[in-house]
Amino acid sequence: MYWLRWIACAAAPFLGAGAAGSDETMRPSVAAAALQGRFAAMRDDLDQNAFKRPLRMISTEAPTGASGEIHAIVDHPFSTTGAALAKPAQWCDVLILHLNTKYCRPSTDGRDAVIHLRIGKKHDQPMEQAYRVDFAYRVAAQGPNYLQVTLDAREGPVGTSDYRIVLEAAPAPDGRSLVRLSYSYTFGIAGRLAMQAYLSTAGRDKVGFTVTGTLADGTPQLIAGARGMMERNTMRYFLAIDAYLGALSAPVDGRMEKSLRDWYAGSERHRRQLHEMEQAEYLAMKRIEVLRQRAG
Repeated sequence: MYWLRWIACAAAPFLGAGAAGSDETMRPSVAAAALQGRFAAMRDDLDQNAFKRPLRMISTEAPTGASGEIHAIVDHPFSTTGAALAKPAQWCDVLILHLNTKYCRPSTDGRDAVIHLRIGKKHDQPMEQAYRVDFAYRVAAQGPNYLQVTLDAREGPVGTSDYRIVLEAAPAPDGRSLVRLSYSYTFGIAGRLAMQAYLSTAGRDKVGFTVTGTLADGTPQLIAGARGMMERNTMRYFLAIDAYLGALSAPVDGRMEKSLRDWYAGSERHRRQLHEMEQAEYLAMKRIEVLRQRAG
């Protein structure tokens, strides 16, 4: 169920958004210092982990919702990160990289910005067959050393609601950027039943990143179920942000192609969790969807 795969992405970082919600009342300088303090406190986890890069992931599941969160240091200065993620059109160039995003278009509803998203299957399909999810977009805080962006959707597919994406960014001491991505959603009875059906069929052998124990052969046992699903998709969205930022150094007419290739390469570094299709298939599908997106 492709929409469940997408749901997990959105949800992982969001129930972890409690801290971000409190940051929205802070001045940018204070929020930046708070984010830098959180990264300093998790230095050991960032230095030594299975991701082989400074990244920490957590996820949670509750009876009526789920959330996920990534803290990471990305190899781009904040002057690039802060400017590149502060407008809704830029976010559409990020979101289209995910294999289940079929279309993304920003618009203005009065004074408010809205991101219209279409979520579909792992192949090209007519727009009317994809789920429409509308995110209210807001720059919650912005300053010389801090950015916080929120995306909120009241309704999602099959009994899900209250989607929330929060991105925070601030300068790292070494000139790179600190990024916190959080994502959450809630679900009713229909959503819970659909998720259980997916996890007992197509999703039963899929895993996430959190280590829960050790198997008999000594290999790590990885989280499965709803949290595993959310962790996979949280990572996919983080990789989209990272790929988009990395492509900004390319010529304008080659940025999207570089983003697509870098997103796929990043996903394949976690092949156990994230592999869904071969590169040629992914690129062919995405080139069609990007052209459709640019055409409006």
